[in-house]
Amino acid sequence: MKQVLKNERGMALAIAIVALVIVGALIAGALFSGTQEQRVAENVRRVQASFGVAEEGVYDIIRGWSDPTTKTRYANLYPYPAVAPSHDTVQFGKKTAKSRTGSYSGEMYKLNDQLYMIDMTAQDTMSLAGRIRGGGASQRLGLLTRIRPLQVNTQAAVTSGGSDVVVGSASIDGNDHQPTGWAGCPPLDSAKAGIRTQSDGTVATSGHPTLIGNPPVLKDPTLADSSFTHYGDVTYDQLAATANITLAAQNFSNSIGPAVSGTTCDVTVPTNWGSPSTPTGACGNYFPIVHITGTGSIINGQEGQGVLLVDGSLNIQGGFQFFGIVIIKGSLKTSGGGSTPAHFWGTVMVQDTAQFSDTTNNISGSANLLYSKCAIIKALAKTGVGSMMRSRGWVQLY
Repeated sequence: MKQVLKNERGMALAIAIVALVIVGALIAGALFSGTQEQRVAENVRRVQASFGVAEEGVYDIIRGWSDPTTKTRYANLYPYPAVAPSHDTVQFGKKTAKSRTGSYSGEMYKLNDQLYMIDMTAQDTMSLAGRIRGGGASQRLGLLTRIRPLQVNTQAAVTSGGSDVVVGSASIDGNDHQPTGWAGCPPLDSAKAGIRTQSDGTVATSGHPTLIGNPPVLKDPTLADSSFTHYGDVTYDQLAATANITLAAQNFSNSIGPAVSGTTCDVTVPTNWGSPSTPTGACGNYFPIVHITGTGSIINGQEGQGVLLVDGSLNIQGGFQFFGIVIIKGSLKTSGGGSTPAHFWGTVMVQDTAQFSDTTNNISGSANLLYSKCAIIKALAKTGVGSMMRSRGWVQLY
């Protein structure tokens, strides 16, 4: 029979050692797990902080879009990819967040006249300082931004709040016209009215003028003074406050025309209103909002484009051309024209407000006023501000 050793002295030490090892392992595991949880939580916090800073950077770009200088800078970009010396991108240097929780930097690409892509990268303060093992956290966001244009009710070549006299060989045409040499224009629009007036408005003709449209003259009972001063949620005064150029009423003679410094459009010249006749030139992409204060302005020759706001009356002579939207609080008088295709391409809105003694628009000579959807859309796109897409506008980039 096999003999079993019954002496158990020394087993307590072995068991104690095993227990200590197990307890030590449990404690070490608990410490490791706690440390990892703390690190994960800290990393998540820094990622969220960086995300918030990047988000602030994106919205900071949209918030500052309405500044006239900034709006002009963005509008003057060419669609990506642009051919040098044209630019399609705006760089944003590093900027500290208002909350002081980090900094952001990035760039913005112009995709077309209505869409921009903002690419913003941000880091929290500790990551920027290099105090985080492994380099810290950073977040990169992309946001599609669309241009929110003015809600201008363009139903005619000329919208008038008073009486109209069309004489000589003048022409008012509500058919859609595409400016010569302009690229990126939409398909031709359906015919609009030639002249749109209030129900009690009168349109008198003399000589051999041409009134074309569907219909040539539209008497609209819904046309009110607010139609000339409110464009969606924007008023005339608010729009005038964002003007790139503000000038007192005067005789501009032939001074309105593009100004170029080297190969760059010089937007600091107040009589530079773009170059619609040379759309591929240095100032071809410049569509300013021009605000003329006072009344009695006279313009003879050359050209402009964008949105023209006139507090008083406007007298256009010679071969001056304007492409886009014209809103006049007083009356409009035109003459001349000669070999120039038109005085206005786009739409003209003349309020003929009662505060002025002369509320009759006199279109004479060889003046032409042509409806142009392309000129209107270009002016609205270049002078609008950026806004978020309603859905699916942002993406996390890596």
